[in-house]
Amino acid sequence: MFGRRPSLLIRPALDDDLLHATLAELRPRPQLHGLGAGSTRPVWEPAARLLHTTGRDWDRRAHRVFVLARHLPAVVPQRWASDRPGDGDALVLRACVDTVRAPAEGHAAVRAAERTCLRAADTCPEDPTPWLALLALMHSCAVPVKDAVPVWSEAVRRAPWHRTAYHRLVEYLSPRAHGTLPDMMDFAWQAAARAPHGSPVALLPVAARVELTAHRRGRSPLAALGTRGDWSEPRAVQEIDTALTGWFRTAAPAHAETVTDLNLLAFALTRAHRPDEAAPVFRRIGRHMTHHPWDLLPDPERTFRYWRDSLAGGPR
Repeated sequence: MFGRRPSLLIRPALDDDLLHATLAELRPRPQLHGLGAGSTRPVWEPAARLLHTTGRDWDRRAHRVFVLARHLPAVVPQRWASDRPGDGDALVLRACVDTVRAPAEGHAAVRAAERTCLRAADTCPEDPTPWLALLALMHSCAVPVKDAVPVWSEAVRRAPWHRTAYHRLVEYLSPRAHGTLPDMMDFAWQAAARAPHGSPVALLPVAARVELTAHRRGRSPLAALGTRGDWSEPRAVQEIDTALTGWFRTAAPAHAETVTDLNLLAFALTRAHRPDEAAPVFRRIGRHMTHHPWDLLPDPERTFRYWRDSLAGGPR
């Protein structure tokens, strides 16, 4: 009999098992009548433990904080900040939570979120995460790019090649957001050209070209199907080559969003009809699919499985 194919792992934590376990631990349990029922420890203790363990790994800290901010029950960061008002980790998480929720709550909430970000930055002066939270708030509120760049600069001054910081500015500069196509592509090309060997910033032009595909798809649902030529033009070939030689084929250690970058690269290689080069990328991805950029194509999971199973020798 044929074995059942392993299910895909599509989860906010990506391949961060500690983060995934923390999210599961903090999920409310109805049978216990709510989050933390029957426990004598603070409801926020698992999140505090995770961020303490993360330490000064700013790349992984940003990933963990933003995932927690989007997926934790609201009571967790609220209680943590209330119980430990001087705790830097609690304040940074609360700042990220507020930037996610404030835009839908009105001007007063946005101003309060801004103050929380700046307070977190003062409390944790070496941490780029509060500045990235403020940048996300400005993005949601359509603040002009010229006013957002100094905030981005504060983040990269603290962590010069912070992967999330560069991707956040590409999203800001996107024609889907508050910038233009030339600004987005120029920034991505220049950043990749300056990035140290092995830095995931080498993949930034590929991410920008995926963003271009998403922009065109937003204007026409069928546009993404008609952009294969974009991936075969000389500049796109060079962008993919830079991602392969400058990051994928190096001995650089995995970073917090390696899974995201592998999916971006695999998508680009399939769009560019480069299956031989896509095969080792899919082997490294294994079961860890991300929704984006495959959501730009019809039936994303089926499409991902087709490419992975045909190029990478089947599921691992």
